[in-house]
Amino acid sequence: MSRYQAGDLAAARSLIELVSPNLHRYLAAQSANRGDADDLLQEVWLRIHRVRHTYQPRKPLLPWVYAIAHRVRVDHYRRAVRTRVREQRWEELRESASSFEAEGAHPSELQELLAPLSQSEREVLQMMKISGMSLEEVARATECSVGSVKQKVHRAYGKLRRTMSLVGAKRQPGVFS
Repeated sequence: MSRYQAGDLAAARSLIELVSPNLHRYLAAQSANRGDADDLLQEVWLRIHRVRHTYQPRKPLLPWVYAIAHRVRVDHYRRAVRTRVREQRWEELRESASSFEAEGAHPSELQELLAPLSQSEREVLQMMKISGMSLEEVARATECSVGSVKQKVHRAYGKLRRTMSLVGAKRQPGVFS
């Protein structure tokens, strides 16, 4: 590892060949499938490469490597959970939208109202108003701060008010002249 830290690529290859089989077994034992274990192994080596300067040569190597592997596995699990939560939320949004359409609303009118919103404003607004999520839940789901979510919602409301007044003006000429 000391030679790898010094930039010796042959030492890096040797280290990878020596440690990877056991590391892969460790990751495979805790993964859903072999593909995940392969991806995690690659991520472990990428992370080791990025933080190789933090290894202290007088300390044992394997605990350091396995600590990194553990963090990669935990990060992967958290990312998977966030993805599942977002997918569930979007499924709920689709169901809500389907019921909205079933009640006779015109999707083209809704699309016209939402057109000026950015993707993030639209997403935050849909999570809060269609799914009924709290500010904190939306912040966690979008990985933003609560303040950022509030700002996006505030901007979205402003844009919606302007759009609605323009749509109203189109329907009633002369009212907003």
